[in-house]
Amino acid sequence: MGRPGHRLPQAVGLASTWNPDLVTAVGAAVGDEVRGFHHKDPERIGLNVWAPVVNPLRDPRWGRNEEGYAEDPWLTGVMGTAYASGLRGDHPVYLRTAPTLKHFLGYNNETDRCTTSSNLPPRVLHEYELPAFRAPIEAGAAVAVMASYNLVNGRPAHLSPLIDTELRRWTTGEVLVVSDAAAASNIAGAQGYHADHPAGYAAALRAGIDSFTEDGPDSAPTVARLSEALDRGLIDESDVDRAVRRILVTRFRLGEFDPPERNPYAAITADVINCAAHQELAREAARQSMVLLKNDGILPATPARVAVIGPFADTVQEDWYSGTLPYAVTAYSGIAARLGPGAAAFHEGVDRIALHSITGYACATDRSVGAALRTDDGAPAPETWFDLFDWGEGVVALRAAANGKYIGVDDEGTLVNDRAQPWGWVVQETFRILDRGTGQLLYHLATDRYVSVDADGVLRANATEAEATQFTVELVADGARDAATTARDADLAIVVVGNHPMINGRETEDRVDLALPPSQQALIRAVQAANPRTVLVVTSSYPYAIEWADTHLPAVLWSSHGGQEYGNALADVLLGAADPGGRLTQTWYRDAAELPDLLDYDIIACDATYLYYRGRPLYPFGHGLSYTTFEYADLRLSTVEVDQTGTVAVSVDVTNTGDRAGDEVVQLYTRQRRSRVKQPLRQLRAFRRVTLAPGERTTVTFELRAADLAFWDVTRGHTVVETARHTIQVGRSSADIALTTTLSVRGERIAPRQPLQSPLWAVDHDDYAGTVLLDDEPHRADAVGAAEPAGWIGFQQVDFGAGASAVAARVTSRTREAAGARVTLRLDDPLSGPIAGSIVVPTANDRHDWTEVHAAITGAAGVRDLYLSFEAPGATVSSLTFTTGGTEASGD
Repeated sequence: MGRPGHRLPQAVGLASTWNPDLVTAVGAAVGDEVRGFHHKDPERIGLNVWAPVVNPLRDPRWGRNEEGYAEDPWLTGVMGTAYASGLRGDHPVYLRTAPTLKHFLGYNNETDRCTTSSNLPPRVLHEYELPAFRAPIEAGAAVAVMASYNLVNGRPAHLSPLIDTELRRWTTGEVLVVSDAAAASNIAGAQGYHADHPAGYAAALRAGIDSFTEDGPDSAPTVARLSEALDRGLIDESDVDRAVRRILVTRFRLGEFDPPERNPYAAITADVINCAAHQELAREAARQSMVLLKNDGILPATPARVAVIGPFADTVQEDWYSGTLPYAVTAYSGIAARLGPGAAAFHEGVDRIALHSITGYACATDRSVGAALRTDDGAPAPETWFDLFDWGEGVVALRAAANGKYIGVDDEGTLVNDRAQPWGWVVQETFRILDRGTGQLLYHLATDRYVSVDADGVLRANATEAEATQFTVELVADGARDAATTARDADLAIVVVGNHPMINGRETEDRVDLALPPSQQALIRAVQAANPRTVLVVTSSYPYAIEWADTHLPAVLWSSHGGQEYGNALADVLLGAADPGGRLTQTWYRDAAELPDLLDYDIIACDATYLYYRGRPLYPFGHGLSYTTFEYADLRLSTVEVDQTGTVAVSVDVTNTGDRAGDEVVQLYTRQRRSRVKQPLRQLRAFRRVTLAPGERTTVTFELRAADLAFWDVTRGHTVVETARHTIQVGRSSADIALTTTLSVRGERIAPRQPLQSPLWAVDHDDYAGTVLLDDEPHRADAVGAAEPAGWIGFQQVDFGAGASAVAARVTSRTREAAGARVTLRLDDPLSGPIAGSIVVPTANDRHDWTEVHAAITGAAGVRDLYLSFEAPGATVSSLTFTTGGTEASGD
């Protein structure tokens, strides 16, 4: 299996271009290069490409934020389809590569990702999570999907019934589903869902997993577990045949068994790798992805002298899934090349320190290959100096001034200065400096050990805190102060800050907040104090809370980590050769306090993402500035009223009213004014990126289908378009709306629930507090359990007709405390409403031991709101069936 190399902007940067055609071209270039690498090394480089990632970017603290496209599911689907289309190619028979969507489903947290469960109520599932996956599959762009590590509603994602009931129904072709690395072993391992691995693997195969990514290249353990499952009757040969068929279909489409002359993609050789056309594409993609967040007119700049400052000013970072850069144009080198000799000065802006202990100064070798760190009072100054990189959350990295290599820890626990950069699945180059009053301790994160100086003077990460050597950290050079000196006399200071893709927020680790590292904040303030003409460039995998910079600096620009042509693209935008046409695909918040809990996936209930967020963001979804100005006029509809199958053309005139050419992303949003349910405050429906010359006007027309205004109706379990008026909004961002009008839609009116005609499924409730979604059965449906005492769920507008007299509840107990707990049915209010009845949850042998409990009902007549109030955590309800006939209560 091969992963595509990204020598271009990260995925979140590509989406920020708002240019699907460009993203398709990028996907095609990556696909060609995968073919080129495969041609060069077919044994090691496969053609099943595990990309794109189409998990919506629900929370900016997600450690893998850079791999996704947008917080909007529709935009994610558009960009995912575009990238996958490029990867797969346009041949009617053969695939360029086999794009594999990641990660199905509800995957937006890294910390404890294998054991956390994502709560996906039906509306969140069908309106937010599934659409991003559906679009590329329905379009035929993606041919495979990877299941995710997490659980969804208490069930491992690798066992989700949605693999077959949803995902595979979106196309008439075969969809290959692969496991994530070692995830099948989690089913009976960390997740404890099945008793042993044969049972876990069998369940995954039956659920629709076709290919197991386990134990590296060693297939023997997987074969053994599935063979045992076959012997035990947990699977049969048809289950294996079905998975093999899907794998072979993909391999046939890749042309693996055909003569090369039949397959046009087989002719692609290694000559395509880093070819001139791809270099230019990398530059164009980086250029279009950059987003100007603030500008008081200082940009575009024409400085005679510029200071380029910061820890990212003269480096281009790779992330975990990057390809190795064949070359890298940094911010400083790109700007210096554009301005000419002597016009640009550089300062990294990091502190330089020395570490002194009772046995002497820690010193590093000046050999280019590095060596073990030792203490030596007689070492020359450069060998005792270390550049201190603050990556936030108390995490630092040290770089030896003697040879420019980072300090890491080798397999024996010895500190060595031989690392090009912090890197690896387990990063060995990060530390914490902990002040203990009488001195500082050096703590190594990867080994969870403290640094001590051995008898031979060698520094090793092998000590407990009590055994650790105390150091005195001596400041050799103040990075912020010296950078300010460099900036003071420049016409323009450009400070480049951001995140290291391998530290803090990354795969396996979420961010804890949105703040820039303290030293970067101090650097920005120091440079601004020295030179008010300071422009901030944030180069990062995710949004930051940078309100101080927005308030005090004249200009702020954001870019994702931009790949090999980053510096040239940045110079193009800052110096005016290109207009900054990028737009944000995520909300930038002022503080992490504005976000819900990272594990709360119910964006509707917790007012998350631009769809439901009610606050005032620092920079809204869709935001981005141009160097020119645009005027919107004459918003018009082809019709002001449609039925639920109709289509309306939305047109608007856009004019460049400035004195230079520029890019504008015209965005169409809608808002349903009245509804039975909570609706988004605004929702992106269409967009178009246009380039206009000074004074040029164009008419932008969008086709809006009434069917796209549907939402998931929990009362009937399918989508519905309500009869309602919709505000049609066109503008520059979700918060910068230029023009509005109204469209009336003739749809349905949702009738009250009919509990005497069909069961009420607990998962289809309208409101809740203190409850959690759980699995009903291992491969079927969802249920609701109490997460805390007095948790409840509510059903609005329940029509009991002339009156219900009994209820049959399907229940189980998931904790010892839940056995014998009461579930009370109330009318009108969850806490104080009249009691209609109650049931008692019996003791269960396991979490899937369901029992039908009967109880009498009183007072339930006419249309009322119904609430289920849970007495104890672990009490779980699947469904309620009401009847009008007399039934002997068995719950008390």
